Amino acid sequence: MDQPTSGAEPADAADGGAEALDRPLPEGVRRRVIALVADAFGGLTVAELPAQLRQYARFTPTRRAKFAGNAMAAALEGDPLFRQRIGERLSQAQPELAGALEAGSPPAAADPVDVAAAAYVLRPVGWVKLVEAAGEEVQRADAERVGEETRRELVQLREELERARAHTRSETERLRAELDAARKESESLHRKLRSAQSEVKRGEAALRRSTAEAEAQRAEAAAQLSAAESESRRLKHRLGEAEAAVEAGRRASREGRSMEDMRLRLLLDTVLDAASGLRRELALPPVTARPADSVDAVEPGRMSPKDIAARALSDTDPALLDQLLALPQAHLIVDGYNVTKTGYPQMPLEKQRLRLLGGLSVLAAQTGAEMTCVFDGAELAAPVLLAPPRGVRVLFSKAGVTADELIRQLARAEPPGRPVVVVSTDREVADGVAKAGARPVASVLLLKRLSRV
Repeated sequence: MDQPTSGAEPADAADGGAEALDRPLPEGVRRRVIALVADAFGGLTVAELPAQLRQYARFTPTRRAKFAGNAMAAALEGDPLFRQRIGERLSQAQPELAGALEAGSPPAAADPVDVAAAAYVLRPVGWVKLVEAAGEEVQRADAERVGEETRRELVQLREELERARAHTRSETERLRAELDAARKESESLHRKLRSAQSEVKRGEAALRRSTAEAEAQRAEAAAQLSAAESESRRLKHRLGEAEAAVEAGRRASREGRSMEDMRLRLLLDTVLDAASGLRRELALPPVTARPADSVDAVEPGRMSPKDIAARALSDTDPALLDQLLALPQAHLIVDGYNVTKTGYPQMPLEKQRLRLLGGLSVLAAQTGAEMTCVFDGAELAAPVLLAPPRGVRVLFSKAGVTADELIRQLARAEPPGRPVVVVSTDREVADGVAKAGARPVASVLLLKRLSRV
């Protein structure tokens, strides 16, 4: 135990210090002790307080009891000097109670809890018995209060039980009456249910018939809608072609000449170049043929038509493409992806285009023919940033228009008589351009020719 710092011995160290509690303070006494210490706390200076309590010096008594209760109880028990100072403040605040305790005759009318709390602080002779007596008194009072509350609750529970029994009897009678009524109503509902089930079966049969008729009408409507959509697409396609033709006519008109004039002029240039080239190539002398020379006959030492046919080139011979491109004003139209996917399908589309266009550029420089390469724009996720090579026109089909249709439009745009060669293995493309007067050749033929470039 700490020794007091003053020169005087604490009172309880002389006479009551040997006494000690053998059990914890009763909770009521402990709360009252903390309240006494909190009230007396403010009368002490900071220097008079134990070190662990100085931080609570500015607290109000209520906050001090709330936050520093345990610390004050520990200091009161372990620090005799602090307890002596608190006892002095208590003696000044309650001199009658303090005097009675010092005399060993606590007031009989005083609250046992107050007496025990004051005795714990002042520590007079026999204070342990006073604290224990107060604890027993508090426990006895609590027991009496609990017993009284228990008796009141028991009486209340008995009354509630009687009321519940009476309510249960009335509810049982009422439920029996309701059960009888419910049984009668259930029998009536069963009869109505059987009648309703019959109605439902008849309604389900009618619903199945209506559903079958609706499905048939829906199928017919879907077929009509499909036909209408197909016709609409066809009309939109024709409208697109018409708009494209109108736009081309407007563009030609703005340039000061019509499309027909351009086609006629191109045809005239083709015929003139062909005639001039043919005369120069064959070194034709002036015409010496006579009508009699046109009579079909075989002169001695001359080749027959069968011999001439035997000298024709094969459709897979690259020399055939050279002959076609050597014609005056020849125009080569290439189905781009058809050629690349035939020759090198394993490459990405971008590299396929670059490889094909590079070969066509060299071929255009060698032959001088006009060249147009068409790609399908439907396979593009974004516009292609591509610089067309010299001598090659690069076109992509618009949205809703395939590359095959764009090739057929290019073939139909050429005047009759101009040599137009279309490279594609697509049978529909070949048949379509052949009707327009163009010469279709297989993609393999162009690939073989480009392999020589």
